[in-house]
Amino acid sequence: MTVRIGVIGTGMIGEEHARRITQQLTGGEIVAVTDVNQEQARAVVDRLGLEAKVYEDGQALIQAADVDAVLVTSWGPTHEEYVLGAIAAGKAVFCEKPLATTAEGCRHIIDAEIEAGRRLVQVGFMRRYDSGYRMMKDAIDGGQLGEALMVHAAHRNPEVPERYVTPMAIHDTLIHELDTFRWLLDDDYQSAQVVFPRKTRHAHDQVADPQIVMLETVKGVRIDVEVFVNCRYGYDIQCDVVGEEGIARLPEPQSLQFRQAGRLSNEILQDWKQRFSEAFDVELQAFIDGVAAGRIEGPSSWDGYAAAIAGDVCVKAQESGAIEAIEMPERPAFYG
Repeated sequence: MTVRIGVIGTGMIGEEHARRITQQLTGGEIVAVTDVNQEQARAVVDRLGLEAKVYEDGQALIQAADVDAVLVTSWGPTHEEYVLGAIAAGKAVFCEKPLATTAEGCRHIIDAEIEAGRRLVQVGFMRRYDSGYRMMKDAIDGGQLGEALMVHAAHRNPEVPERYVTPMAIHDTLIHELDTFRWLLDDDYQSAQVVFPRKTRHAHDQVADPQIVMLETVKGVRIDVEVFVNCRYGYDIQCDVVGEEGIARLPEPQSLQFRQAGRLSNEILQDWKQRFSEAFDVELQAFIDGVAAGRIEGPSSWDGYAAAIAGDVCVKAQESGAIEAIEMPERPAFYG
């Protein structure tokens, strides 16, 4: 079975996903696209050599008879509308983060999916498909570290644009860690605090950078995450899990080592597309295979909701400087 896919949003990530489905993955075909910028959508069709219809809007694409599944890669505030539209149409939908821009919006999606009676949504938390994180998950689940006690992590970008403001360090950057640590530890959060070290001179006026986010889980694991989005030197993701019997460290991305001009050096990646390219491939292949099999098993709407709840509290903690409680509702059996 070939899964016929419609893409809503043909910006950078939308085009990248359409390219990998067309050129690298199996079992999927892009048959429809749309974007708020119609010229952009048509340009993507031309660049990728797609035989795809360009629709005027996302809802029209969702309703198209020849679209089996939907990729939502549009602007974040539109995600809730399009995911709800796909659920109402009974079509599987892959939604890039955020699932919705508010926890309430995520809850609307959960309610609609439960009413539909089957899982239709996969959220784009690609780190769960990264080989390094998967090895770390296997070590934790296999008891190699004993019980996890602490996590030390960092999320660094070389720079961010002027439109990037302080809360985006949570909703756009830390959101991946918020999902990853729940998954790695099989645990939920119960509190958050955010502190601000000395500000780097490379940060513009609208963003406090760097930040340190401190989380405590229900089981008592303490997590600290450095978010530094103007580090200058490259895109750098770090994670150490400290357990009773040892430490698991996230592997560095593979790179060529040089001995040259009196130095031993490795290239440092400059953007997330390079760092998680393989994870994106595995993630989307899993979605296509799940649609074909009638069984979506990737990160769920509940995972998107849990990350949104924690993210909202982290933003509150940015403003207050206090330790803020994170209260998670009971997980519905539907997402068990």
